Parts: sequence; structure tokens; C-alpha cells
Amino acid sequence: MGLLSDPVRRRALARLVLRLNAPLWALPVAWLERTMRSVGLEVYTQSFSRKLPFPDETHERYMVSGTNVYGILRAPRAASTESLVLTVPCGSDSTNSQAVGLLLALAAHFRGQIYWAKDIVFLVTEHDLLGTEAWLEAYHDVNVTGMQSSPLQGRAGAIQAAVALELSSDVVTSLDVAVEGLNGQLPNLDLLNLFQTFCQKGGLLCTLQGKLQPQDWTSLDGPLQGLQTLLLMVLRQASGRPHGSHGLFLRYRVEALTLRGINSFRQYKYDLVAVGKALEGMFRKLNHLLERLHQSFFLYLLPGLSRFVSIGLYMPAVGFLLLVLGLKALELWMQLHEAGMGLEEPGGAPGPSVPLPPSQGVGLASLVAPLLISQAMGLALYVLPVLGQHVATQHFPVAEAEAVVLTLLAIYAAGLALPHNTHRVISTQAPDRGWMALKLVALIYLALQLGCIALTNFSLGFLLATTMVPTAALAKPHGPRTLYAALLVLTSPAATLLGSLFLWRELQEAPLSLAEGWQLFLAALAQGVLEHHTYGALLFPLLSLGLYPCWLLFWNVLFWK
Repeated sequence: MGLLSDPVRRRALARLVLRLNAPLWALPVAWLERTMRSVGLEVYTQSFSRKLPFPDETHERYMVSGTNVYGILRAPRAASTESLVLTVPCGSDSTNSQAVGLLLALAAHFRGQIYWAKDIVFLVTEHDLLGTEAWLEAYHDVNVTGMQSSPLQGRAGAIQAAVALELSSDVVTSLDVAVEGLNGQLPNLDLLNLFQTFCQKGGLLCTLQGKLQPQDWTSLDGPLQGLQTLLLMVLRQASGRPHGSHGLFLRYRVEALTLRGINSFRQYKYDLVAVGKALEGMFRKLNHLLERLHQSFFLYLLPGLSRFVSIGLYMPAVGFLLLVLGLKALELWMQLHEAGMGLEEPGGAPGPSVPLPPSQGVGLASLVAPLLISQAMGLALYVLPVLGQHVATQHFPVAEAEAVVLTLLAIYAAGLALPHNTHRVISTQAPDRGWMALKLVALIYLALQLGCIALTNFSLGFLLATTMVPTAALAKPHGPRTLYAALLVLTSPAATLLGSLFLWRELQEAPLSLAEGWQLFLAALAQGVLEHHTYGALLFPLLSLGLYPCWLLFWNVLFWK
């Protein structure tokens, strides 16, 4: 018997959706508890609070407090050692109320079945990702983000998989799946294949990155559409943001997806019964798991739901880019060695070699000043914006979020003036060999960083490598310095972020004007800092503490005198 196959369950679902169509300015905790208990679940609540480092103007919140409600359906055929999670994140409005109604309808239907071998947790979180993070930290008894929350009174088994559901209407034209998680993590590919299988079985239209799947891969339009979808995934994964509640589950090695119901102007529409049947099929298949999903890929790129690019195919691209840095570093090392050998007297008598004069040698001490100043600028870029926001608001007519962004931009621009003058504080030893030695260190430093980033988040490593490697190899104090300076600025981390935003909106067929792009860039800076302090996203510290100081070293090389 399928989900809601009788009219009684259909009417119950309709009443739930109608009840939840009222604005949900606060989560109806008491009503959710009563409803979950009425269908036979073990119901618990969790309160949490979080003070953000500065006000989140996008969601209009600063001092956040809320309550999560979850019900546990115990497996009648096994001990509570493993579990599955169906979660619905709720914000400050009622845009996801239909998903809450579907969750309760599924809970009532699942309660009447006897084949469950795993506990099923039905979780409704408040304040979107903040509530999800509070529940996950309490469930795993850790605190990695400074969240203040009450301990959980009830637990199920080890979570094997999770599905997050977001619905903005009681009818959908397609289901869009989001796979990108925190810091570029991805779920096991088998979970995505499971979703696609049940969408096809139920006749549901499924999309990826909001794009329909190419029907004909043999013509030119199919590969071009696949390339567009793949580029959208690369940009979203490179951001390191969790694009849905599932992204926080991936941190705890829980395979998870976010399913979003899209109600567009397409002709064919589906009600919540069709969506519920697909979810029921997915949970029944996951219920049969004997071990965690591990047979398929964890590292992949998706041009479509039916095709993927494995790590063995895309990783050589980054390898070749890093090879350019290695060969350039080897060339500089050989030039430094030849310059040192050329100073020895040819045909001299055998014996100990004549030491180089102090004015012709390059010691490591001469590189300390530019390295320290560049790293100090990166540390200031990481620490000062959040620490100095209150000082900025007292002396300037700006809000806290604006103060953070403006401080970021000021420190970033100040770095262009300070590091390229660092050679004035060191001894004037062999200026030509000085910039060559500094560039050698910078090339090795950049190669190590990009290699480590590409292993954890390929998309981010590839984007940074394609922009930074060519200009890093060309940078030198001789030749067309103005051209080299313009190229360095255009391929700096900030310019790469700005260009990625324009490309992202262009691929979504919603191009930006220059003013809109700049405003989106400022909002992305604020969100990047906020998500690092709130969820532990690593993009901001990677750019400020690693790549920005490394980029300043090449700026130093360019203006070496």
C-alpha cells in the first residue's frame, strides 16, 4: 500500500497544509508536540540560543533563540542502533510550512508500517541552519561553533542518512536536489542515484542547479547545457557554503541531500502525494542498508543527474596547473645556482672554493621582512574586521555589518601599499637575486596551498589555480610592470570572488549590472565572515590567512627595486 492511497489520509494532509498556511513568525512548538504525539512518536524539544558576531542583515537577526521539535519513530524490528532523519528547516516566515505538513503526514503513515529496521527521526528546526547545527551538535555531544543549547532528552541510533525537505507551495512542477555541503563536502553518489531513481519511477521531474537534464547528449545543445550545470556546481561548491540543511550533516559523516520543490510555469504539476511517495520509497530503500554508503564516489562533478565526472578525470587538470608552478620554481632555483657558480674563478687552483662576497649572497634573513609583513596583513584581515566593528560604528555613521565589510576592504587595499616597500627595511644585497629568491618561496608556498585546497575542495582549488597560477608565473620586476600589476589585481582573491558572482548570475540567466554586482559582492563578504564564525566555513580564513599573504608576496616581487 503506497503513501496516502486512501482519501482519509489525503484529507488529513490537506487539513495539515491548510493549518500551516498561516504565517509562522514563531514555530508552533506546542501544536507540533501534540500532533507528533497523536501519531505515536516519542516527542522531544530542544532550546538553543546564539549571539552572532555581528548582525545578519540578510536574515535580520543578531540575538537568536529558538526551539527545535523532533519525534522518534522506534524501529519495531531492531534495536535502536541506527537511524534515518527527515528534517524540515523553518525560518522566520511560513515559506516551508507545506514541508512541515508533509513531514507530519509521512510520520503518520510510517507509524502504521512494521517493516522498519532503523529508527526514523522527524526533525523540525527553527531559524534554518542555526537550529540544525544546534541539534546536530547536541546529538553528537560536541560544540564546535559556540552554540548554547539544552541537551537532548531522547536519542535514536547512529544516523545513516538524512533528507532535508523545502517546499514553498502545495504543488510542485519539479524537485531540485542540492548536494553541496559545508566546505565543499558532497554526499555519496549512491544517495543521489537513489533520488533520481524514485523521481523517474514516480514520474516526477527532477532538476539539478535548477536546470533540466539534457535529453540528447549527441547534439551540441546537450553537452553545452551539461557544461553550464557543471560550472554552476563548481561555483557553488567553491563557495564552501552549506546550500541547505543537509550540508551540516555531512560534517558528521552523515550522507544527506536537500530536496526543494519548485513551482514554476510548467504545464505539468504534482501534488504533495507524489512527493511523499518518492520520499517513502527513498526511506524504504535506506531502511535496508546493512552498512553506511561507501561503495560509490564521494568526490565528483555533475553535468547532469544521469552523468558524473569522477575525480580521476578532473584532478589532472589541477595537477598540470601546479606543475607550472613547480617548473617555474625549478627554473628560478637553477638561475640562482648558476648566478652563484658564475662568481667563482674559472680554472682556479684546487682547494677550498672562494666564498661569495657578502654583497653577492642571498640569505634567508633577507626574506623574513616581506614574509612577516605579508602574513601580518593577512592576520589583520582575519582578526580586525570583527574585533573593530564597535569602534568603527562609534566613529562613523555605519552599521556593524557595514563596518565589518568596509574594514575588510580597507585592510585589503592597504596591503597593496605596504608589502612592496618591504625591501627598503632589509639590506641591499644583490637585488636581482633577492626578488628571484622571494618569488621562489612564493611559488612553493602557493603550490602547497592550492594542492591542499584542491584535495579537500576541488572546485575552489581549480578556480584559484586558473586565476592565480598564470600571473604568479609571469610576475617579475622587469618588463611591462603596469600590465603585470593589472593582471595581478584582476586575479587577486577579491577580484576572483567578484568575477565568480557575475559568472554565477550569468549562468543562471539573471545577469547583473555593475552596481548590483558590487552590492552582491559586499553582501557575499559579510556572509562569508558570518558563516565562518557561525558554522565553521573555511573559505574566509583560507583566503585571508593563506592566499592573500601569498598574493602579496608576488605583489612585492613585482615592485622590487
